[in-house]
Amino acid sequence: MTDGPLIVQSDKTLLLEVDHPRARACRAAIAPFAELERAPEHVHTYRLTPLGLWNARAAGHDAEQVVDTLLEFSRYSVPHALLVDVAETMARYGRLQLVNDPAHGLVLHAIDTPVLEEVLRSKKVAPLLGARVEPDTVLVHPSERGNLKQVLLKLGWPAEDLAGYVDGEAHPIDLAEDGWALRPYQAEAVDGFWHGGSGVVVLPCGAGKTVVGAGAMAKARATTLILVTNTVSARQWRDELLKRTTLTEDEIGEYSGARKEIRPVTIATYQVVTTKRKGVYPHLELFDARDWGLVVYDEVHLLPAPIFRMTADLQARRRLGLTATLVREDGREGDVFSLIGPKRYDAPWKDIEAQGYIAPADCVEVRVTLPDGERLAYATAEDDERYRLCSTSPEKSRVVEKLVAQHAGEPTLVIGQYIDQLDDLARRLDAPVIKGDTTVKERQRLFEAFRQGEITTLVVSKVANFSIDLPEAKVAIQVSGSFGSRQEEAQRLGRVLRPKGDHGTARFYTVVSRDTKDQDFAAHRQRFLAEQGYAYRIVDADDIDGGVPDADGVLPGS
Repeated sequence: MTDGPLIVQSDKTLLLEVDHPRARACRAAIAPFAELERAPEHVHTYRLTPLGLWNARAAGHDAEQVVDTLLEFSRYSVPHALLVDVAETMARYGRLQLVNDPAHGLVLHAIDTPVLEEVLRSKKVAPLLGARVEPDTVLVHPSERGNLKQVLLKLGWPAEDLAGYVDGEAHPIDLAEDGWALRPYQAEAVDGFWHGGSGVVVLPCGAGKTVVGAGAMAKARATTLILVTNTVSARQWRDELLKRTTLTEDEIGEYSGARKEIRPVTIATYQVVTTKRKGVYPHLELFDARDWGLVVYDEVHLLPAPIFRMTADLQARRRLGLTATLVREDGREGDVFSLIGPKRYDAPWKDIEAQGYIAPADCVEVRVTLPDGERLAYATAEDDERYRLCSTSPEKSRVVEKLVAQHAGEPTLVIGQYIDQLDDLARRLDAPVIKGDTTVKERQRLFEAFRQGEITTLVVSKVANFSIDLPEAKVAIQVSGSFGSRQEEAQRLGRVLRPKGDHGTARFYTVVSRDTKDQDFAAHRQRFLAEQGYAYRIVDADDIDGGVPDADGVLPGS
């Protein structure tokens, strides 16, 4: 037994004692292969999963390194069966390889022929393969490269893709030299991606994922297709690229509902690309419109199914996924791994905060009690109606009014899910509202007015969850959300994490109806942020008349 900070358990959970002197070193050592599950105050729980271990293997870590790390930091003896299982799980990665054979083109090559025999008997694999040209080699049609990787991952035999990438159409792109430089972690993320060829970079909201994209483009120096969540995001990407690179306006095209421009750098929205007419996706031809050298997927955790299907055909192109969290509520993290690529860089939110690049945040859950009449309506409602009832209680609106008043003059976002609730809040607060039917032009005008301080309170629907740059937003009040979505919780907190000019703390309030589905979903939504080290304090709505003190007991405005 040693005095290590880690307890390794036979069920593949790792318990890390946060206050141990070696905890920081241990966290950094296990991060490449262990998935953080829970991060309360004193003991953080990690789990070893096949996908996490294969991610590590794809990033260049071998089983010996993982085993040595567990042995070095473990307080007690590590279960031998677990060490064997780690080694054998990681050894499954790369027993099958996709390579370009000089004589045959793209082939599936087996380091271990019995594994090839096993997968060839799968009804899902057989249609994706051609003739067997050697005992250990089978032809693969280039169009099936992505589909084959998806299927093999699900069979537990993830293929190592060594088939390489086409350079695409060359286009000069350099980072602008005007007194700025990539932050150290941004440079590491770009290098990690470029060395791996394709994959995902995970950075907190506000940490500059767009700049990482620009850095990757400067490495590729090729035509680039960028896929984003909405038109406002597309225009923010354009503005950032004009500011950070040598690209000119004529070199950047927008492919959205409003415009259909195809240029050396084209920014397209997921919505327009996945628009379906008469059973077909007419805009998917965009993927073949140019000889793209790089495809960038912003908010890759939101990738729609049609984009996954199209990405299966893009395996010869370099692909960069950008996200604040790889959590997908549909469980398709494996598809991101097989089709976009493994995780190439992941920075814990609190580490970036400690470096001063994102603001610290005080997270508060404000619980309201439904009046008897609302409680009775909730109790007798059908299941599918209950969440709406408890989410849109008028009691919440009264709490929001108090919180906005307490933070008067501070840039405040009120965020919700239900349009009638948001319209009511906009009237109560005498504030503008941005929702799905707000035109792009009007959204841009209101966001700019908020940035300039002309508007201090803005009511927004889920259209503002993603990729909206509001650097001075200091307070967010969440009144309703998409059920138990952890990714949405992370993105909404991200709206207030941009560093503040006064170096102040961001405030993130979630107003929750007590003893309802709302409370249950809130607990689930908060899981990802708890894993990142954010602690939610719970206060009662009746106790906020004098203001909600921050974590240090200081009241707003004092």
